[in-house]
Amino acid sequence: MGEDLSGLNVKELQSIENQLEDQILFDEIHELNRKGSLVHQENTELYKKISMIGKENAELYKKIYEAEGPSEVNRDSPTPYNFAVVENRNVPMQLGLSTLPQQDDTEQSAAPKLG
Repeated sequence: MGEDLSGLNVKELQSIENQLEDQILFDEIHELNRKGSLVHQENTELYKKISMIGKENAELYKKIYEAEGPSEVNRDSPTPYNFAVVENRNVPMQLGLSTLPQQDDTEQSAAPKLG
């Protein structure tokens, strides 16, 4: 190839140089467009996955909300996860009264010392 260039003047060599630079730039632009297209496609797929996960999350939340009832879900939580203390209403409560043990009469009448 160098033999073909030996008879060219400076203007012709500069023209060939410009053509080569333009081709290199064109190839680089083409490669960047291809990579950009791949990144865009990947972002679109990730967006779809996020959307699907969001829908699944909403469905699960709805199931929990329906199962536990509106008073059991902590909507004011600042975290993305909700925790709730749930009483088991099916367990019987045992309440009873008890008396305090009797103290001696001398201990009851003594006034407490202050200061």
